Amino acid sequence: MNTVRIESISKMHKLLGLAPPKHPHISIFNWEDVQPQEGANEKNDGLAVFDFYMVSVKDFPCGQLKYGRNTYDFSEGSMMFVGPNQAMSSTDDTTSSGWALIFHPELIRHSKLAKKMSEYTFFHYNVHEALHLSEKEKSIISALVDQIQEEYSSNIDVFTKEVIVSQLELLFNYSQRFYSRQFITRTAHNSDLVSMFEAHLIDWFDSGKASDLGLPTVKQCADKIGMSPDYLSDMLKQETGKSAQEHIHYMLIDRAKNELLSTSHSVSEIAYTLGFEYPQYFSKLFKNKTGMTPSQYRSI
Repeated sequence: MNTVRIESISKMHKLLGLAPPKHPHISIFNWEDVQPQEGANEKNDGLAVFDFYMVSVKDFPCGQLKYGRNTYDFSEGSMMFVGPNQAMSSTDDTTSSGWALIFHPELIRHSKLAKKMSEYTFFHYNVHEALHLSEKEKSIISALVDQIQEEYSSNIDVFTKEVIVSQLELLFNYSQRFYSRQFITRTAHNSDLVSMFEAHLIDWFDSGKASDLGLPTVKQCADKIGMSPDYLSDMLKQETGKSAQEHIHYMLIDRAKNELLSTSHSVSEIAYTLGFEYPQYFSKLFKNKTGMTPSQYRSI
C-alpha cells in the first residue's frame, strides 16, 4: 500500500481535482465535487497522511448506520475528525455525500485555540468512532460551517483570522457536547465495553502477563477491545467518572493491597509481580494513591 503526504491545502485541492482554495490555510468542499486526478491511488487503495486538520460529514442515503455489530438511528450523517500526521485510508465511495473542512495548524498558531486543541480528544479517535449526528445537531453544525465558509470567501481583512478561529472553537465545543450525548445514548453498548475493559485487566494480572510483559497500558487495552486510547478514556470517564489510566491504577493498587495483607512477599516481589520494572516506581505510585508507603500500609 502506497502512502502520500499532503502538506498543504492547495495540494489537497489539486489531488482531489478541486479548484484552487480561496484561503491558503482553510477550505471547505463538498465530496460530490471531488474528481481525483487520474491514477491518484490515494483515492482508491493508498494511505494519506495530512499535515492539517480535517473535519468531515458523510451522509449515508442507504438508511441506518452500522456501527460495529449494532445498528443505530443516527442515519442522517457521520462526522469524523482527523488530526495532523494521522494516516487515513480511503475507498471509492460513490454513494456518500457531504462536506469536509480542512485547516492548517498555521491558521490557529499563537491563538488560544492552539493551546486548547489537545482538549478535543476526538481528533485522535479512530474513524469508526465517528460522531453520529441527529437532524437537529446536523443543522447546527452545518450552519457553523456555512458561516466559516462565508467568512473566508469574503474580502479578507484584519478581523478575518480572529473570526474564523472563534468559529472553529465554537464548532469544536458543539462537537464535544454532541459526543458527550452519544456516550450517554449508548449506555448499554458502552457498559459492554466497560465490562470488556475490566475483564481484560483482570485477565492481565490473573494470567501472569503483568510479571512477564509489564504493566498494562491504555493503548494496549484499547487495542484489545478495538478502539482508540482517547475514545476509551473519554467513554470510561463518561460511564464511570474515571479515565482508562485511573482504572488501571485503581486495579493496580487494589491488587497491591491484597498482596501486602495476604502474603509475606517483599515489596519488591509484589512490584515485579504487578509489572513494575523498578520497585521504587511502585512505591511512589502506591503512596501517591493511598497516602502511605507499601510498608506502612502492611503494618497498620
